[in-house]
Amino acid sequence: MSQAMVCGLIMLVLVFVLLVIGSPVCISIGVASALAMMVISTPDKAILISAQKMFAGTSSFSLMAIPFFILAGVLMNNGGIAKKLVNCAKLLAGRLPGSLAQTNIVANMLFGAVSGSGCAAAAAIGGIMGPIEEEEGYDKSYYAAVNIASAPTGMMIPPSNTLIVYATVAGTVSISALFMAGYLPGILWGLGNMVVAGLMAKRLGYTSTEKFGWKESIRVLLDAIPCLMMIVVVIGGILIGAFTATEGSGIAVAYSLILGLIYKNIKIRDLPAYLLEAANMTSIIIIMIGISSIMSYVMAFTGIPKIVANALMGITTNRIVILLIMNGFLLVLGTFMDPTPAILIFTPIFLPICQSFGMHPVQFGLMITFNLCIGAITPPVGTVMFTGCRVANTSIENIIKRLLPFFGVTAIVLLLVTFVEPITMMIPRLLGLV
Repeated sequence: MSQAMVCGLIMLVLVFVLLVIGSPVCISIGVASALAMMVISTPDKAILISAQKMFAGTSSFSLMAIPFFILAGVLMNNGGIAKKLVNCAKLLAGRLPGSLAQTNIVANMLFGAVSGSGCAAAAAIGGIMGPIEEEEGYDKSYYAAVNIASAPTGMMIPPSNTLIVYATVAGTVSISALFMAGYLPGILWGLGNMVVAGLMAKRLGYTSTEKFGWKESIRVLLDAIPCLMMIVVVIGGILIGAFTATEGSGIAVAYSLILGLIYKNIKIRDLPAYLLEAANMTSIIIIMIGISSIMSYVMAFTGIPKIVANALMGITTNRIVILLIMNGFLLVLGTFMDPTPAILIFTPIFLPICQSFGMHPVQFGLMITFNLCIGAITPPVGTVMFTGCRVANTSIENIIKRLLPFFGVTAIVLLLVTFVEPITMMIPRLLGLV
């Protein structure tokens, strides 16, 4: 084994050790990458190359979409849009067993389709539905688990910041194709959760309580149309080529701001606070992309992807077994690491292996994102899970048992995403995006 390969493996081990002892992800990756750069180069060259790679990694027009979509999510969260989407979700799911829980799931899917954030959905929709469900006598562990399990659909259904990050690190992958590929996996995730929530509701004795007359139904739909039209305007504009995903993110900000002002839930004096909130959230993602760019360079220089590929091929050459191993690894990884750094680190390692089997980069992007979304609702680091617990004012111990059936159904959907190509590729191909 060459000195470069040894250096690369030491870097990965050092990252793991720093994470285990509790160092922040950004510090762990940065320290390990910097030390590796100094081993394979002189200190002055290492500093110069690291700075260049950080700048190059974050100097991307596509990445500009992330702060804008985050700001759009913040504005929607504070602009009264979530409440109108909840009312629309009641209309769609209000006659099913456990109607309020079903409404929560549909509302998370709708909110995710306009915000792209699992944590934002868990906070906004959970904050509205939780008190209503508690008032109706729903068990807190049940409705908190339903909210947590369905919130990550917003990370799959476009627009999705996670998919934008993947498109950046994967290279020539179309963001539009990724967005369209996310619809079926995200919808299947939501529908699977609705089946589980319905079965649990029947066992717990929660029946349908929502009844809408036709006049009220029309009123609710008309009230929700301006919110839902943002999906049509932004995603539709990207698809027909009227503007790019980055330009679409700016339109999403303008649209959500105008709606918030019209609904009188956003005040001009509050805008600096919203901008600061969005900036704080954006800075976490951007610094991770910059730091991870150094690690990606070191891995490419030291041949880590080739080492991992040869190791997997040494175990088996069976495509199904290798993909199952990858899924298992990513599921475990997702319980300890947020999706953004995980995608930045492991896409360069696993993508070439999957491409050697003929898997399209778009399908792989949805596979890795789906795995890491499951990790977002799994202890010990699941950010969406902690958000949902905080909103419901309950503990992880109280909801983990209720979450287990949801893990089962999402695992089934993950296998479908991994092995049934049309689930991810059908819509992009029909639209001529791949």
